[in-house]
Amino acid sequence: MPDVALAAKTVQLKVLRYRPGQDAEPSYGTFEVPYTDDMSVLQALQTIKDELDSSLSFRWSCRMAVCGSCGMMINGTPKLACNTFLRNLPKGPVTVEPLNNFPIERDLVVSVGDFVKKIESIYPYIIPKTPKTVEEGPYLQTPAQMAAYESFSDCINCMLCYAACPQFGENPAFIGPGAMALLQRYNGDSRDGGQQKRLDTIHGEDGVWSCTAVGVCSEVCPKQVDPANAINQNKTNSAFDFFLRFVRKDAR
Repeated sequence: MPDVALAAKTVQLKVLRYRPGQDAEPSYGTFEVPYTDDMSVLQALQTIKDELDSSLSFRWSCRMAVCGSCGMMINGTPKLACNTFLRNLPKGPVTVEPLNNFPIERDLVVSVGDFVKKIESIYPYIIPKTPKTVEEGPYLQTPAQMAAYESFSDCINCMLCYAACPQFGENPAFIGPGAMALLQRYNGDSRDGGQQKRLDTIHGEDGVWSCTAVGVCSEVCPKQVDPANAINQNKTNSAFDFFLRFVRKDAR
């Protein structure tokens, strides 16, 4: 008789399947995957694609929690599949779905076009206060000046914060936590002179004041970027800018 202790362990994955234009509505596929203690959810999905159903679609790249490609809803929580290990999940079926609040392109793949436009809208690059030639040397800053924005530069654009954000779920036009964290990364940079241009993009009703301060965006961030903190700083800067406009107007 086979030794039961040596029998291969398996884990059950319940994966959302959907092909817009072909399927009337999303459904779930259930797969039994060989389980090992060091297996991530991404590895389990790759096993399904390689050995059980090659039509399963999902994004991935680095497998090291750096590229941000494999963001998914795992048991209802936004996570990176490569950095979520099966051993750390509750026993029972593991439910895998595409990120909340985004249109589904196919299965676990969501559309990122609107997110990219939001990132582009906040001028995600340094706008020098005073242009310099190469011969004039680099723009310098102290370690303390770098520390003012360094944590916000760790964002990997995984969109987990958008999938968790209730305000973005209600209002897709909301600029969202990821874009505002990146905005603060550049506005907090001592070498940058584009603060006013960026603030002008978040004053409106779909900007920073739409945030209802739930804070779950920071809870799900895999890089501890703390977008909720960036949003609070943006609110302060926006209010101060609004106040200064009245002061300047009255001084005329």
